[in-house]
Amino acid sequence: MSSSSSSGRLLVDEPAPGVTRLTISNPGKRGALDHAILDGFAKTMPRLDARCVIVTGEGDAFSAGYDIGDLPDEVFAHEAERLVAHPFAAAIDAIEAYRFPTLAAMNGHAIGGGLELALACDLRIAASTIAMAMPPAKLGLVYSHTGIIKFLQTIGAPRTRELFLVGRRIDARTAHAWGMVNAITEGDLLTEEALELATEIAANAPLAQSGNKRVIRVMLDAQTALDPDTERELIELRRACFSSEDFREGVRAFAEKRPPRWQGR
Repeated sequence: MSSSSSSGRLLVDEPAPGVTRLTISNPGKRGALDHAILDGFAKTMPRLDARCVIVTGEGDAFSAGYDIGDLPDEVFAHEAERLVAHPFAAAIDAIEAYRFPTLAAMNGHAIGGGLELALACDLRIAASTIAMAMPPAKLGLVYSHTGIIKFLQTIGAPRTRELFLVGRRIDARTAHAWGMVNAITEGDLLTEEALELATEIAANAPLAQSGNKRVIRVMLDAQTALDPDTERELIELRRACFSSEDFREGVRAFAEKRPPRWQGR
C-alpha cells in the first residue's frame, strides 16, 4: 500500500517473439496499484495474443500494493472498498483468465495486493534481494477469500497463516523455500533470465499450453468451491472492515509511520 499521490501507468512492450511484457510504472510510489494501472491490466490482457506474458515492475519496485493512503476521510470507506473490490478484482481476473502462461518477474518488493498480483501469474521468478509481505494484520484489513485461496493453493495453510496472522516480511530465499516463487536470481540478471524463461515457454506447443493451463485452473477451482451462503458471509466480513475505525486507523498509521492505536471496532 502506498501513501502519496499521482497516477501510474502500465507499460507494454514485446521484448521477444511471442512474449509481451507488462511493466507496472508508478514512480515515487513503489509501484502502488492505482486505478490507471489496474484498469490497464483489465483492458490490456484480453487484447494480447502473446504465448507468454511477463509482469514486472519498474526500477527497484515490483508493487507496494493498493494505493489508498491519500483518500480523504469523508470518502475513505467507500473509495477504499471501491478500489480494492472492483478494479483490483478485474485486473486479477484478467491475468488469471489469460489462456497462455504468465510469468511474474519480481524485481523489487511485493507487498499486499502486489504480492497477490504476482500469485495470479502462473510462474514467479524473483530477485534475491527482495522482500514479500501480506500486511492486513498491520492495517486492520480482512483480506478477500479469493485472494487468500491463492496463498493456500501455493504455500499451504501453515505458511498462509504465518504470512497473514504474523504479518512479517519474508525474504526471497524463504519465499522460494515455501514454494511461493519458482526461482530466485541475482537482481542484475532478473530481466535476462525472465526473458529467457518466457521465450522458452512461448516456444512450447500452444494447444498444450492453453489446454494444460485450463485443466489446472478448473481442478484448483473445484477444490475451493464455496456454497453461496458461506461466500456471502465471507464477502460481508470483508465489506464490514472497510467502514471500521481500525481499518481507517491502520491506514493512517501506516501513512504517518507510527504504531496504530487499535480500538477493536
